[in-house]
Amino acid sequence: KHWFTFNEPIVPVEAGYLYDMHFPNVVDFKRATQVAYHTTLAHALSVKEFHALAIPKGQIGIILNLTPSYPRSQNPADVKAAHIADLIFNRSFLDPVTKGEFPADLVEIIREHDALPTYTEEDLAIIKNNIIDILGVNYYQPRRVKAKEYAAHPDAPFMPEHLFDNYEMPYRKMNPYRGWEIFERAIYDIAINLRDNYDNIPFFISENGMGVEGESRYRNADGMIEDTYRIDFIKSHLKWLHKAIEEGANCNGYHLWTFMDCWSWANAYKNRYGLVEVDLDNNFKRTIKASGHWYKELAENNGFED
Repeated sequence: KHWFTFNEPIVPVEAGYLYDMHFPNVVDFKRATQVAYHTTLAHALSVKEFHALAIPKGQIGIILNLTPSYPRSQNPADVKAAHIADLIFNRSFLDPVTKGEFPADLVEIIREHDALPTYTEEDLAIIKNNIIDILGVNYYQPRRVKAKEYAAHPDAPFMPEHLFDNYEMPYRKMNPYRGWEIFERAIYDIAINLRDNYDNIPFFISENGMGVEGESRYRNADGMIEDTYRIDFIKSHLKWLHKAIEEGANCNGYHLWTFMDCWSWANAYKNRYGLVEVDLDNNFKRTIKASGHWYKELAENNGFED
């Protein structure tokens, strides 16, 4: 029996309070830190109440979208930039929910930019004493960064990107429809990081998948979409995840995003993720894609040969 408090809690923080993508369309780093802090506190209070129920075999966790940060090079300035990006976009939630405290160097960055949230010692004690039992990990893409090339204007409101530049690695493998790099090894790196730095917490991959636009062009004579690219995507990620498990990572499962084509907050039905096609022009008819038939065999055999 498993319960989860939030799915991707950093998304409302980023989209609503940093990058002007969602309501309330605020661009204010200090307000973003306050929202993130109160989200973490609300999560910890939920964990506290759940554990007080003492449900037999019950576990509670959270689902985080983790985007490993990779430096352009091993130059110390690039490595520092990647560390900062990791602090802000991954460890800001990962550390308090698993360790009960925020990373000290993240707190220092926030303090330096006069953006510490309002808090109480009682709040911090609640966060400290109510860590999760299990973690869900959504993984889609890596983050690549480099040292800041040009300093931000001194009067500009502070943003995370004032501390690093995003970096596009040459010859990277891309999903052009979603604009995301495909980097399968990162799922291994996440697992090993959890093994080595987070007490090998039990986790599962709660989301991983590939959205493709215009899949109908891959329809064969029998009416089935031959999405071999999705099969290859899943295989390559599972190979790296299996390697991590063999090396001791405590991964308990893999959930694909998603079973059937679904509606997205960002672009409706533009990109299709499903193992099953949903035909919007034919009374929402469901048709299993090639990947769906393959995934059935994967589940039945608990693996694949190649």
